Amino acid sequence: MSENRGSPEAELTRLLGIMAALRDPQRGCPWDREQSFPTIAPYTIEEAYEVADAIARKDDRALLDELGDLLFQVVYHARMAEEEGKFGFGDVARVIADKMIRRHPHVFGDAAAPTARARSSNAQRNAWEAQKHAERAMGSENGALAGVPLALPALSRAYKLTARAARVGFDWPNPGAVLDKLEEEAAELRAELVGSDRARLADEVGDLLFVLANLARKLELDPEACLRAANDKFKERFGAVEARLAVEGKTPADATLAEMEEHWQAVKVQFKNDTLRPR
Repeated sequence: MSENRGSPEAELTRLLGIMAALRDPQRGCPWDREQSFPTIAPYTIEEAYEVADAIARKDDRALLDELGDLLFQVVYHARMAEEEGKFGFGDVARVIADKMIRRHPHVFGDAAAPTARARSSNAQRNAWEAQKHAERAMGSENGALAGVPLALPALSRAYKLTARAARVGFDWPNPGAVLDKLEEEAAELRAELVGSDRARLADEVGDLLFVLANLARKLELDPEACLRAANDKFKERFGAVEARLAVEGKTPADATLAEMEEHWQAVKVQFKNDTLRPR
């Protein structure tokens, strides 16, 4: 890591200047000048996932780099808004600072009120949710499910929607009850396989995924993280199957399903033994 560090304020000012130069109508970068909120939004989402990936890999160097990329996305959006006379980076920072102070009265409230600071974590969480509810009520949406972003990954949105409903008492009593519902939805999907109506199949698959997201929530697991781990596991194991086939001079396209299944089961045993082997 470079030792040539400026203050956070100086480095942020430098970054804002770089963004302004990139967007300069005469001398800026042609690609950057062409961008708009809709074209940059996918990159913003991608960078957020890359931050999460660096955290999952416990790669501090990558995390430093990815957090910079994510910060640049905020600077990018703020610059475009400033060019349109809507708001600037300072407004973005001010709004989030004000919101955090408003949502943490136990930290930033009257110093002469120690009881507010000594609240339990449960009470603090309730106060946080009450404040968020009040803020949402001032917006265009109302109701317990207001404000859950449409742009969230579908599993994450299902998790958040059902968590909101659970806060007002609309929830399964325990994970076992969710599993019962999962079996019910699987049976409904199986019944639709006969007719193969794509719209009905899509509806039933959606119900199944929605219940799975609920199950993860009831088990206090992040469904997106669970699925990412499953994706990584599948990729690693299928790569091992390909390697075993290569020893035989084959590719998956050359092998039968029975041959691939045989290798897959062997790989599963191998990976399980590797996991259980003392380090």
